Amino acid sequence: MKKLIPAYVSVLVIFFAAFGAMEYFIDSGDKPAFIKYPMVSVFLLVFLFVLVAIAITMRAVDNVTYHLLTDEQKAELNQNTNWNITEKKWYKKLVSADETVSEDQLLLEHDYDGIKELDNNLPSWWVYLFYASIVFGVIYMVRFEILGADDQEMELKKEIAQAKIEVAEYMKTAPDMMDEKTVTLLTDPADLAVGKEIFTTNCAACHRADAGGQIGPNLTDDQWILGGGIKNIFHTLVNGGRDGKGMIAWKGTLKPKEMQKVASYIISLKGSNPTDPKAPEGEVWVEE
Repeated sequence: MKKLIPAYVSVLVIFFAAFGAMEYFIDSGDKPAFIKYPMVSVFLLVFLFVLVAIAITMRAVDNVTYHLLTDEQKAELNQNTNWNITEKKWYKKLVSADETVSEDQLLLEHDYDGIKELDNNLPSWWVYLFYASIVFGVIYMVRFEILGADDQEMELKKEIAQAKIEVAEYMKTAPDMMDEKTVTLLTDPADLAVGKEIFTTNCAACHRADAGGQIGPNLTDDQWILGGGIKNIFHTLVNGGRDGKGMIAWKGTLKPKEMQKVASYIISLKGSNPTDPKAPEGEVWVEE
């Protein structure tokens, strides 16, 4: 059968088509997928090896089939087959084919129930691949076992550390989107100091500077009108207290992070026993 496309061309076309598809569909950010994900490189190398092996096998089958033809069939086939001289030369190099040696010269004395063995050399492509694996093994051992290059576990740890740094930098300028579902309790003294300052400026008029309660309730005992805990206090600060007689909503005055610090500071005052506190109001709150 006449081959319109040489085997080495079809192999490259299929390989780069698969390569392009993987680069297109795999989200690897600003790096190529075969660099960011080593397994992609491994897959591509194996895929290329399989393609080359298939092409060589098909050519070998064609070659064996050709030798089984009669002289007339060979002559007729040669008229319809375009076997490029360069391609044929490369094929012979890859499979170590030597047409000057007859099968009788390669025949060994071994005879296993009528099955005889030929003393063929290993294909060049197999030998080259074997040598390449040895070189790869030496480089791998020197790099990771002698020079101490980062293995996959260390690379992961460094990437996680770098990601934390990038997240921290992003959060410095990121919009404040905290709500009562995502708010968390702060315990760092610096955050509590900021919360105390905000409380003194905005809340002391109703709750006293020591949070013992005046117009507003005592914030240092175990009883809460609208529920205690960081999420409930944050919700009360955002939306205000009871309709008509409760605290105003602070969402238009304070930022979510500022209210988080105030709420955390209020929780830190539990059990501080201020002088002459206001009588407890509400129900006892027990943190889940």
